[in-house]
Amino acid sequence: MSAHTTRRAAVAILATTAAVWSRARADASAQLRIGFQKGSLNLALLKSYGLLAQRLPGTRVQWTEFPAGPQLLEALALGSVDLGATGDSPPVFAQAAGKDVVYVGAEPAKPDSSALLVKPDSPLKTLADLKGRRVAFQKGSSAHFLTVQALKRAGLAWSDIQPVHLPPADARAAFERGSVDAWAVWDPYYAAAEVTGELRALVTSRGLTNNNTFYLASRSLSQQPTLLRTLFQALTDTDTRARADKREAVQRYADFAGLPAATVQRMVERRGPAPVGPLTADLIRDQQQVADAFAELGLIPRPIRIADALAQVKA
Repeated sequence: MSAHTTRRAAVAILATTAAVWSRARADASAQLRIGFQKGSLNLALLKSYGLLAQRLPGTRVQWTEFPAGPQLLEALALGSVDLGATGDSPPVFAQAAGKDVVYVGAEPAKPDSSALLVKPDSPLKTLADLKGRRVAFQKGSSAHFLTVQALKRAGLAWSDIQPVHLPPADARAAFERGSVDAWAVWDPYYAAAEVTGELRALVTSRGLTNNNTFYLASRSLSQQPTLLRTLFQALTDTDTRARADKREAVQRYADFAGLPAATVQRMVERRGPAPVGPLTADLIRDQQQVADAFAELGLIPRPIRIADALAQVKA
């Protein structure tokens, strides 16, 4: 072998070795940062079951809990997390504020999993009775849209109530001490208060909103279809396992979230199958109606097109 050939072979070996080490370093540093909420049952159980670790070997998954969707999407827009699940309203507010968040997936509707609550002995009996009352909810959350729709059904204007913007834990405290007259919220907060008998549902989301769940991602993650397919299949398999053994799922989630099993049982009872997949035309249409309702009331700074925030995956 000539000296020139030997040098070429050595260079090739070095290049191959460098590539292998580069891939190894990339694999070693691969990270997926997931944001979740108390009500993110599929994500919580995915972590508990360990399915993601099995299907993404070498990837370090970091889990961060947020009190509600708006806070989660703020972190996503700032680059602190890569993916998270929220209700219908947080991505609308995020997009209207110019935040770069992308819809990548969704779960089916859960119309029984949120409600507008009052005390058992409250004089409020109908939605029309909300006029002039203080109503607590997390601004920019699904509870915000539920409140919008409830007032619309009652023939009330947004200005007919006194909105009190509080995250769920603070809203419950205000509700319990009587500082607000009504509280709009979702599971598990709804279930937690319900099992104690401390409330009466003035109305649930059914017939008012579909209470859809969406998965939002960073721009870079939205361009990784293989990773997203693996993630969503793991979430769907998690849901299948949870429905096959609800007792185990309830206990795992109760332990994970630090909630009483009775609260989780109530939450699971009214939750239907929740496979995770791409957004359908119906879901996009539903979400556009949410955006249009907020824009019409001037609750977001500008009208938006949901289609502008959908993942455009490169081939």
